[in-house]
Amino acid sequence: MTTPTSRERILARIRAAVADAPEAPEDVRGYRTRHAPDDPDAVLDLLHENLADYRAHVHRAGPAELPELVARLLDERGARSVVVPPGLPEEWLAASAAERVADGPGLGPAELDAVDAVVTGCALAVAETGTIVLDGGPGQGRRALTLVPDLHVCVVRAPEQVVASVPEALPRLDPRRPLTWISGPSATSDIELDRVEGVHGPRTLEVVLLRG
Repeated sequence: MTTPTSRERILARIRAAVADAPEAPEDVRGYRTRHAPDDPDAVLDLLHENLADYRAHVHRAGPAELPELVARLLDERGARSVVVPPGLPEEWLAASAAERVADGPGLGPAELDAVDAVVTGCALAVAETGTIVLDGGPGQGRRALTLVPDLHVCVVRAPEQVVASVPEALPRLDPRRPLTWISGPSATSDIELDRVEGVHGPRTLEVVLLRG
């Protein structure tokens, strides 16, 4: 008869200790999928609050107000040119005098850096984290469009594109798509903890919560 190894002795003691334990529930961890109330208006208010906490500039508008608001935001930031992703609704920029720059093969990093702003839609916005998710779909464009220009104006359709939490967002997103998760303007801190914005992406993020 062979002598049990240390590993076997430990495992045997564990089995004996849990032999009479009840069966574990099917959802062992019991994750909560949200912490926000089940109220679309409250969720939208929470998104607004958390976006602002990340130093995004947040606005609310209806469809009829949106063109004038986008034009004003571009004008106030001195944006004379704006990248237009494929599929962006034409009416969103109808009131703006900024030069439209269509995306295409010739629009590389240097050319994008010469453009003042980009206007996009989004895939989703997460209220509890103040996060906007882009997936490259219509009206969003490729990732570089929202990383190089200094100003990003992003329109979120509420309430259909607003979810309370990340667990609620994930089933609605396709993991095979190029997902970009944005929480405020690009920012970093140096060794002295001085915050610097615009190093890895847009210095300014303007978010419009569009109510239908």
